[in-house]
Amino acid sequence: MLKNKKIPKVGIGGPVGSGKTRLIERVVPILIKRGYRCCIISNDVISKEDAERMQRTLSTELKVMPENMIIGIATGGCPHTAIREDPTINLAVIEEIEKKDPTLDLIIIESGGDNVMTTFSPALADYFIYIIDVAGGDKYPRKGGLGIESSDLLVINKIDLAAQVGADLAIMERDAKKIRAEKSYVFVNCQTGEGIKHVAENIIKSVLFDKKPIVKKDRIR
Repeated sequence: MLKNKKIPKVGIGGPVGSGKTRLIERVVPILIKRGYRCCIISNDVISKEDAERMQRTLSTELKVMPENMIIGIATGGCPHTAIREDPTINLAVIEEIEKKDPTLDLIIIESGGDNVMTTFSPALADYFIYIIDVAGGDKYPRKGGLGIESSDLLVINKIDLAAQVGADLAIMERDAKKIRAEKSYVFVNCQTGEGIKHVAENIIKSVLFDKKPIVKKDRIR
């Protein structure tokens, strides 16, 4: 078995209700179908509701990954702290995962829902995805904030709601381009799956570096 392997880590942050959990539920099956093995760590302030939901979706319903590969953490405090200022609780879980199964290809870390100032400590995540939703209005991208400005990939979700809330997707795209310079962004609909493949491809290219997965032994059951 491999020893002391550092598994690539993707952090996913965004406001409450923006679609973080649903994005993971959509992206992970694509990665698994491509042969990559994942573990998910879901942070929440009080409950482990999102982790339990993903266990039902990905383990019980879709049967694409073991339930024990979806871990919930109730941080009991500000979501920023657990992923940025003091990510000790997450780092401890990651260390345990790396010891138990160093053959994993990827660890996905979902932050608790918070505002546009969300970022991940470099010690915790190698790649940062920030998700917002169209229901917040087309002014959202130009409002800025660390998440929108500095994330490796900005995901703009719920594009199907644009007409209902009077949001102009062209304005959102214009402002995303302006405020993010050369950084990537993508419009998605997590309910229908539109744009999700693009998110998965970004992870494969930018985090896994197109490395082809191999058949692995010593898996956690």
